[in-house]
Amino acid sequence: MHIDTKCIHAGGFPDNQLKGINTPVFTSSAYGYLDTDVRLYQRYFNTPNQEAVVNKLCELEGADDGVVFSSGMAAISTVLLALLNSGDHAVVQDEIYGGSHAFVEEHFSRLGISFTLTGKEAQEIEEAIKPNTRTIYIESPTNPLLNVVDLSAIAEIGRRRGILTIIDNTFATPINQNPLKLGIDVVLHSGTKYLGGHSDLYCGAALANKELTARIRKTAAHLGGSLNAMSCYLLERSLKTLAIRIERQTQNAFEISKFLESHSKVARVNYPGLESHPGHAIARDQMSGYGAMLSFEPKDMTAQTFMKRLKLIKAALSLGGVETTICDPATTSHQKVSVEVRKRLGISDNLLRLSVGIENKDDLLEDLRQALES
Repeated sequence: MHIDTKCIHAGGFPDNQLKGINTPVFTSSAYGYLDTDVRLYQRYFNTPNQEAVVNKLCELEGADDGVVFSSGMAAISTVLLALLNSGDHAVVQDEIYGGSHAFVEEHFSRLGISFTLTGKEAQEIEEAIKPNTRTIYIESPTNPLLNVVDLSAIAEIGRRRGILTIIDNTFATPINQNPLKLGIDVVLHSGTKYLGGHSDLYCGAALANKELTARIRKTAAHLGGSLNAMSCYLLERSLKTLAIRIERQTQNAFEISKFLESHSKVARVNYPGLESHPGHAIARDQMSGYGAMLSFEPKDMTAQTFMKRLKLIKAALSLGGVETTICDPATTSHQKVSVEVRKRLGISDNLLRLSVGIENKDDLLEDLRQALES
């Protein structure tokens, strides 16, 4: 099946009693166990609604198994704690989601885990490897500058050096990028964004082979970041429209990026679909679409001033919904990252991150134009 067909028909849980075409919602927090080897329990990540979502995501990402979580950070923190022990070393790409960056900096050292922050180039990442390196953690396209990492190159380094590779694939989604097929070991998603897609759901996911998933699930059972049945149902419903939403959002983002790049009152545009983007060639090879996220810097006005001029596009935290939203990362997604690090990465106070929705592109372009030219 093609991936847009998989979004609708893969996974799920059959309703053998009434023949409904949707997965029933199993609200029980207690399940019987006599005369069966199965011990169903939500914190064990094995209830029917949890497995229905995981099976669909595995089909979309090409994974053997996975775990669905109560948030993206629950997925990220659980995976890192499952695969790293005291005395281990991790190589971490420095341009990642601010929450992930803060988790590494605030918690690794006290747990006895050392780490090296590095750039996105494969050579930089390999040079940071130490004898006790156990994981390489990356993100592509990156948040918020939309830089691109060569996933095949990172996967090759991991295989050759015996190091597990982990990627946050939130921005790309399974529709535009499948890192497991390029050799990456673990794929993470903040499902709160595109997988949920309607700005009304918190969730996360980790997808890998069966052995790694078993390690992740064991740690997850201790940490308890499980997703309830109703949220699983809503996530499964949202995944059915993932492909068609991402297709429209990606088309809109490309048109908007071209408009902004050509506008005299825009100093800089970051979008991997533009030929001027430094990672365009790599993105063209490893992505089937360039995604619905972009960032830019307006001229002659502050980020706050620009956002207040917008009439249709809303300034809001988070991203990935069907509506177009905007934020300034310096005070939102990357507020926990130090000023020094933000400056080194190129995340200026005037940078704006645009999450493009499914509205008519002409309405979005007009709103951006009037805000720039008011």
